[in-house]
Amino acid sequence: MIKHIVLLKFKKDAQAEGIVEIENKLGTLPGEIPEIKSYEFGRDVVRSERSYDFALISVFEDTESLKRYQIHPRHQEVLKTIKELCESIVVADFVF
Repeated sequence: MIKHIVLLKFKKDAQAEGIVEIENKLGTLPGEIPEIKSYEFGRDVVRSERSYDFALISVFEDTESLKRYQIHPRHQEVLKTIKELCESIVVADFVF
């Protein structure tokens, strides 16, 4: 199994409506992309100086499943919106 972790730092001028749009779009992906085994996301609540603003944790069967997810058209659509609103995106993928 592969755990895929994504952290987002929103641009200072990112509008709340855009963040809600990301949440709504992300929420639809598990029903549209069969490779997703588990999918959790949410906004940071601690808000420390080193915190990122948003986190996504998802699980895939293997690296091939993760790759299919990454190129899926629905994921690409959400990723486009995310890139427009973020100043930084970091990712870690590991086997567990």
